[in-house]
Amino acid sequence: MDNREETTEIIRPEAVAASRFPESPNPAEARTVTTAMAAIAVEVRGLSYTFPDGTVALQDVSFSVAEKEKVAIIGPNGAGKSTLLLLLNGLLRGQGLVKISGLEVCRRNVKAIRSKTGLVFQNPDDQLFMPTVLDDVAFGLCLPSEDRDGQRRQVVEKVKSKLKELRAEHLINRSTMRLSPGEKKKVALAGVLITEPEILLLDEPTSGLDPASRRWLEDYLKGLERTLIMTTHDLELARKVAQRIVLLSRGQLVAEGGPEDILDDQELLEGGGL
Repeated sequence: MDNREETTEIIRPEAVAASRFPESPNPAEARTVTTAMAAIAVEVRGLSYTFPDGTVALQDVSFSVAEKEKVAIIGPNGAGKSTLLLLLNGLLRGQGLVKISGLEVCRRNVKAIRSKTGLVFQNPDDQLFMPTVLDDVAFGLCLPSEDRDGQRRQVVEKVKSKLKELRAEHLINRSTMRLSPGEKKKVALAGVLITEPEILLLDEPTSGLDPASRRWLEDYLKGLERTLIMTTHDLELARKVAQRIVLLSRGQLVAEGGPEDILDDQELLEGGGL
């Protein structure tokens, strides 16, 4: 048996509840069986990362995400949430094992990894760089130069369709420099979704959104038919969208479980810095 499994301090509240009421079914065990039967989209084992200045961002983090499962990663500022997404996408490299759809995240697989994952940054200004919304969203399609004239119409239709899906079709000819924060979020999301990634990685998706935009995004993510991993301080969004919650604190995974198990445990949240 792996020694880390014997000494781990990760809290799984549903398992604790089941031990208090042994006559009831064990939801932690049920989740393990269900996840084991489903194909694994993301596997993380013993993942650690230290910044060049010596700051430790993540320490020995392990978890897995099933295909089409929605997982919210919560935790205080500096917990390592954004760093974790960068490691999943191959933008950073740490110590330990990360697999995306069975492929190890490493130099030789980075192109394939990024074709399977789509990362939307917390700040859309870090992502938008083309002069117009049409150009920015279309950029991810990466058409060969010799095909661009012939396929331009098809590309425009694809962009229109994706923007319409996000209720942003009216922005298509706007400058990316003349958008509100919420509009920029939608355009950045469209630029990722148009590539049809299997796994969507969102960093603080509701940051900067007004209440109406936040409600729209919540409904959109709930209906999304793909694997979703998002970091968020928005605990209500996590409760309504995610099927599982992972709590990080000081670079360590301190708890994971269902939304009610984690988010209704005030002592656990306060202990984790929330």
